[in-house]
Amino acid sequence: MTEEALILSETDRHVGIIRLNRPKVLNALNPQLMTQLAEQMETFDGDDAIHVILLAGSERAWAAGADIGDMAECSTLQMYQRDQFATWDRFKRIKKPIVAAVSGYALGGGCELMMLCDVVIASETAQIGQPEINIGVMPGAGGTQRLTRAVGKATAMDVILTGRFLSAKEALAAGLISRVVPKEHYFTEALRVAHAMAAKGPIALRLAKDAVLKAFETTLSEGLEYERKLFYMLFSTEDQKEGMRAFMEKRKPKFKGK
Repeated sequence: MTEEALILSETDRHVGIIRLNRPKVLNALNPQLMTQLAEQMETFDGDDAIHVILLAGSERAWAAGADIGDMAECSTLQMYQRDQFATWDRFKRIKKPIVAAVSGYALGGGCELMMLCDVVIASETAQIGQPEINIGVMPGAGGTQRLTRAVGKATAMDVILTGRFLSAKEALAAGLISRVVPKEHYFTEALRVAHAMAAKGPIALRLAKDAVLKAFETTLSEGLEYERKLFYMLFSTEDQKEGMRAFMEKRKPKFKGK
């Protein structure tokens, strides 16, 4: 890709890596970047050789929010016609696990993008928040809903209504991120985690992700029934037979995604 690309992508064995690439504006998320990101996500999701997707920003900023200059003078009608959040809906349809490597600012749309990922490995320097209230608006890409589900009403109200940032330590304690590591190791640790996940059965990975996300949309009884059906479904795969045989034979399984 060229240096002007808004995202950069590469593959590392069974991991598809995407980096946000607007360093001059701290990876601010404009519609063009989000479109390119969604397209690359979908490409990796449709590639049988890729089992896990790793999404990263820079050491200074994962993404410092939406591109304010891009919409500051927009009218209600213009925002409605633009329908910029339709692109975000494409992320919900990604079936493969997404690991986020987060360092520095993860604010506004950056926080909302982070919450669309499945496992978040954060640098100890991470600052996470929804400061839209400071510029006369509120979260619009899921912040009020996903943050509340992740950390509860009290913390969500505090973060959204005051605009304050959570430190990496606070975010970990609140259940918003998965792990915190030293700044110099955040990307390598995220890549290690992605590779560890990619070594598992690809079908089981996708269905397990599906089942966890279902918990946010259903009652407990409905979720348990859905989980059970997916569990039984895996017994029609070659990977299930290989995984259990390998366990009994005390060897590493060789999954094929079949």
